[in-house]
Amino acid sequence: MDRIVILDAGGQYTHLIARNVRELGVYSEIVEFAAAGERSKGAKGIIISGGPRSVLEADSPRLDRSFFEKLRWPALGICYGHQLLAYALGGEIKPGLIREYGHAALNIRKPGSLLRGLGRREPVWVSHGDTVVRPPEGFQILASTADCEIAAMGDPHRKFYGVQFHPEVIHTPRGKQVLRNFVRHVCGCQPTWSAKRQVGKFVREIREKAKGRPVLFLVSGGVDSTVAFVLCVKALGRKRVQGIYVDTGLMRKDETNLFKDRMARLGYDNIDVLDRSDSFLGPLRHVSEPERKRKIIGEAFVAVYHELFKSWSGKGDSWMLGQGTIYPDTIESGGTAHAALIKTHHNRVPEIQELQKQDRLIEPIHQLYKDEVRQLGRRLGLPKTILGRLPFPGPGLAIRCLATSKDQAVSALTLPKEIRGQLGVSAYRLPVRSVGVQGDSRTYAHTAVLTGRLSFAQLGELSSAITNKIREINRVAWLVASRPDADVLQARIVRSELTHARLDLLREADATVNEAIENLIARCEIWQCPVVLLPLRWREGETVVIRPVSSRDGMTANFSHLPSAPLRRLARRLLNIRGIDAVLYDVTNKPPGTIEWE
Repeated sequence: MDRIVILDAGGQYTHLIARNVRELGVYSEIVEFAAAGERSKGAKGIIISGGPRSVLEADSPRLDRSFFEKLRWPALGICYGHQLLAYALGGEIKPGLIREYGHAALNIRKPGSLLRGLGRREPVWVSHGDTVVRPPEGFQILASTADCEIAAMGDPHRKFYGVQFHPEVIHTPRGKQVLRNFVRHVCGCQPTWSAKRQVGKFVREIREKAKGRPVLFLVSGGVDSTVAFVLCVKALGRKRVQGIYVDTGLMRKDETNLFKDRMARLGYDNIDVLDRSDSFLGPLRHVSEPERKRKIIGEAFVAVYHELFKSWSGKGDSWMLGQGTIYPDTIESGGTAHAALIKTHHNRVPEIQELQKQDRLIEPIHQLYKDEVRQLGRRLGLPKTILGRLPFPGPGLAIRCLATSKDQAVSALTLPKEIRGQLGVSAYRLPVRSVGVQGDSRTYAHTAVLTGRLSFAQLGELSSAITNKIREINRVAWLVASRPDADVLQARIVRSELTHARLDLLREADATVNEAIENLIARCEIWQCPVVLLPLRWREGETVVIRPVSSRDGMTANFSHLPSAPLRRLARRLLNIRGIDAVLYDVTNKPPGTIEWE
């Protein structure tokens, strides 16, 4: 069977490369740099992923010239991999004068083997700081962007290629054609691999991992944990898998009752529901920093586990913890050798990692993405009422209800001269920060708010320009509606905590948004729609942010475009909720803004 090896430089999209290759019918596997020489033997080609580091740093992931000189099969470098390929073979790399994040136009000079079938000008997705300014000997410049002269290069004789853009993400529309060209035409791979047999493979892996031990499996009610739980039950049987649903007090409106009813109808009676809301809300009340929130939630989950394990005391250490971790959770938590920490997921706190070291953690779907989890769920016979749900984060509403320790004023934001020409646009800087991802690294920066009559196309262009050129901004929101006579400059970020009252307000807003967009999900390609509560007070109430995004897997995303009439109706409904003074619309893609604000 033909095989492609992906060398993991710690990029956020490494597994997207692997999955795209598998979708082409060719088996792929991800390998750490330290094992590159041994593990790539017998492969038909290698792909070097993007990553958060600079090849100019002494301790960044490296492959020396001798590795490529000994290589007898094709190589493709993507983003960091493109720079590494050039650096190792004698090219020149420099920090870019302009950091490219988001959409760019690729101008193709020489189609050749790698870019065959593409137009002369193609939209691509970029996320990088450093730039190749001189290619190695034997390489030709294949394509450029406005800000990057060497956006693609190739040595057809050795079959070595590099691209500065990301062909693996859906926001490079013809990117799969580039990967197909490399895998099928450059490497000569045949489409002989199929994922249809994965259920049997997962079942075997679960049985081998469990080694006869019973499993305590945490189910949240979401797609990932439910599919993982059902898969584990299929492999081990109901008697050996005990499901635990923990009501953290951070759930959506009526979430617990809906989950209990759904699972009961499917015949799963091996799930206990535990109300531990006080254990979670108490430690979170005075916390505003996102990473601290996530760690507290993870620690609270572990405390629940330990409480449960005491009832299993007769089993000693002969039990396992099961959870529905998927790959974005691990890669964004810095879970591979060269990955940057974007945000700590509650299922990757130190206590969980300790269980992992003890071989007492079972995560059946940890190599999958959301769309693959849904495909697996369909094979397991789960209904659309479960598989079609919009994703909801494990930490729940805690990371959508922002808090702050002090009052702060909103200020006018001076836009750079080159993007100041939009008529009727005013920009403001919110003194509240959110998490982002730029150049494969975490950012924690401020949000810009735009006002004025703008189309979504204009908003998208402004959002990209602002986040690219103003380093203190990683997210842009548009003011959809506010109470009459409200003035942005008179609004203030007010000292606030995570309280029952604020969570209830967010629950009501979240339910209102989800009801309103239910019939728009397919039409507007909405993959997820976080609803965020900001302590941004205009009069007596706070501010709600709606964040509908289109994505395939959560690793990259575009903000979705809701039709104007339904959006206006939704805004009016939200302003009718007592305690809400304004509605913002997040118009940031990922990157530079993560899907969740925290």
